[in-house]
Amino acid sequence: MPSVSSLREASEALAAAHADGRRCRIGDDLTTAGLDRILEHEAGDLTCTVEAGIRLSALNAALSRHSQRLSLDPPGDPTVGTLLAENLSGPLRHRFGAPRDLVLGVTLVLADGTIASAGGKVVKNVAGYDLARLVCGSLGRLALIARVSFRLHPLPKASRTLVVETDDAPAVVAALLRSQLQPSALDVLHPGRVVVLFEGSPRAVEAQLATARALVGGSEADAEVWEESRRRQGAARGRVRFEPGRLADVLAELPEAVVRPAAGVAYVPYDAADDLPESVRRLTERIRRELDPKGVFAA
Repeated sequence: MPSVSSLREASEALAAAHADGRRCRIGDDLTTAGLDRILEHEAGDLTCTVEAGIRLSALNAALSRHSQRLSLDPPGDPTVGTLLAENLSGPLRHRFGAPRDLVLGVTLVLADGTIASAGGKVVKNVAGYDLARLVCGSLGRLALIARVSFRLHPLPKASRTLVVETDDAPAVVAALLRSQLQPSALDVLHPGRVVVLFEGSPRAVEAQLATARALVGGSEADAEVWEESRRRQGAARGRVRFEPGRLADVLAELPEAVVRPAAGVAYVPYDAADDLPESVRRLTERIRRELDPKGVFAA
């Protein structure tokens, strides 16, 4: 697989494909493995700018030396470019959101080789689009992601996990969400368990854990339960979206799932129908045709 190691190489490769009428599948025909540097880390501002080929583990290892992290924890160890292109997230999505919530800016290479930046340190905007969020979940169909700027968070000084074994997960989730508690993660490992992560100072975490146990019961567990959650998510074959208020209805229909109630998403171990609204599908295609009229980026 050809790998680019600079913006110029990426631009030249895509310009040539555009001129020749060739299709180019990001990740197969062209990769960003050579773009793996941390370009800037403004620890005081809790921001960083990195190249798209850096792995999440490598980025967080570097950030940890400054007691900071990128608060995304999807299954596996994806590159930053894959994080955005697939809009990947894990249990921490409950509190910190998905990539589109943490990205500040991007530098992209468009299908004709044009280098375009948006957000953060703006060099060039394209047609008024919020490119940083537009490419989140774009699956490599709109542009090659070359550089990304992120908002960071301090590493928590303490973290503790509560597991509630229950036959009524919706009631447990509702009680937790109505409370003043601020968990970093809240997953339903369906059937039978609600898992809650508290992070912060040792004293604050102790207080939240005690409050949660008084509210919904449960027992403390180690971090392995979050590894289980990510393993099950990573092995899932389908994804079901739902309105958060419909959690009880959704759980009644699913034999097994990893469910993120606040995000309204369930990862299931079987194929699920594509539930993307037709209006969104049409808008996505219209944007794709505007940014890539020759169809250089293979679907």
